[in-house]
Amino acid sequence: MTSKPQQKFSLTTLTSMVVGSMVGAGIFSLPQAFSRATGPFGAIIAWTIAGVGMLMLAFVFQKLSRRRPDLDAGIYAYAKAGFGNYLGFLSALGYWAVACLGNVSYFVLIKSTLGLFFPVFGDGNTVIAVAFSSILLWVMHLLILRGVKTAAALNTVVTFAKIIPILLFIVLAVRGFQADIFAASFWGGEEVSFRGVASQVRATMLVTVFVFVGIEGASVYSRYARNREDVGLATLLGFLGVLCLLVLVTLLSYGALPRSDLAALRNPSMAGVLEALVGPWGALFVSVGLLVSVAGAYLSWVLLAAEILFTAAKNETMPRFLSHENANGVPSNALWLTNIVVQVFLILTLFAQYAFTLALELTSSMILIPYFLVAAYAFKLVWTGETYVEDPRGYRGDFARAVIALIYTAGLIYAAGAKHLLLSATIYGPGTLLYLMARREQGKPAFTRPEMLVFALAAAGAAVAIAALATGRITI
Repeated sequence: MTSKPQQKFSLTTLTSMVVGSMVGAGIFSLPQAFSRATGPFGAIIAWTIAGVGMLMLAFVFQKLSRRRPDLDAGIYAYAKAGFGNYLGFLSALGYWAVACLGNVSYFVLIKSTLGLFFPVFGDGNTVIAVAFSSILLWVMHLLILRGVKTAAALNTVVTFAKIIPILLFIVLAVRGFQADIFAASFWGGEEVSFRGVASQVRATMLVTVFVFVGIEGASVYSRYARNREDVGLATLLGFLGVLCLLVLVTLLSYGALPRSDLAALRNPSMAGVLEALVGPWGALFVSVGLLVSVAGAYLSWVLLAAEILFTAAKNETMPRFLSHENANGVPSNALWLTNIVVQVFLILTLFAQYAFTLALELTSSMILIPYFLVAAYAFKLVWTGETYVEDPRGYRGDFARAVIALIYTAGLIYAAGAKHLLLSATIYGPGTLLYLMARREQGKPAFTRPEMLVFALAAAGAAVAIAALATGRITI
């Protein structure tokens, strides 16, 4: 039997996985998304909170990669190690669903952007548009089947390519910055009060989470790392670089157009800002940059989706068939399942805008539980002293970072509200069928008593959410 090729990633490749996963469509929509909710002052507070919270989460991923180098595909493995098989499964399922649904939104953005220049694509929901997206989907699929390293190398090239238009936007926005326009929007409204600003900041929280999703990219691919120390370093480097881009794009836009004009821009709103600064070519330039960025983000996320299913199956948390690798060392069955699900959602966009809108809502909310479980596991390690008895270095700092990350992720769940938790349950509840298949293959009981309670909550939440959607009590 021939051994599968060993594919190892450098620090540059791992960092590009983080950046490529985080920089997708979200950054191109920040001017409108933030201006609808707040002014520059609220934006500064929001990015400070999100920056500190996500930095602590990045540190958590870094420290866990050092403390538990035996665990691969961190965002899933940490939940399983800390809280058992079922919660580990839910973390893997939630993360995979985020990747699938996010990829659907990327394809629709590609189609709708092309529709600006080619009417046959419409708003992204025409037969031609879906056919084009399907061809692109399966071309990417065949590329990845040839080898994860080949796809990752392409991702590195695309990541550098899509950063260029963002950097040019920042340079031109600095040159065209008008302090009086920035000052007029500073407080985000006529009334200046702490309560008003706090309300504005809360309205931006899910926006900031959405653009930070992907921070765990290097951790998910830890089994491919040439040096395990690179996993944590890549996470920090990728996060800090993307944070700078996000803050600059947001704040500089307030100096280009009044807040009311920014809020009225169609997405990608960065195109409208650059058009106001340099003329029509600016909108075209940003649109091309968006296409490159979204294509690169899709490549990153389909890799992450397949990897999380594969690793969970190897650890007997997902059904055994998902652990199959082809001759090139690619988790092919996991990749097939991922892209078939994406294809189904693409076809649904032809018939029901409702289904696509639901996908967008779920994309922004389902990542919260996996992030919370990672922070909770880091807190559990320092609280119990596990791994710190033999190596107590950095204990106090790790404790502080874990506490802050835990508070931040719990606060995000609170800010998302009951609606988003119920919508998440529509995936977690029915998706448990995959877990039951895996347990049956192993001849093991489905749940422990605490896990049965968690499943009952997920199933009840799914039933309530579906009923509420059917009766209109929850609207999308």
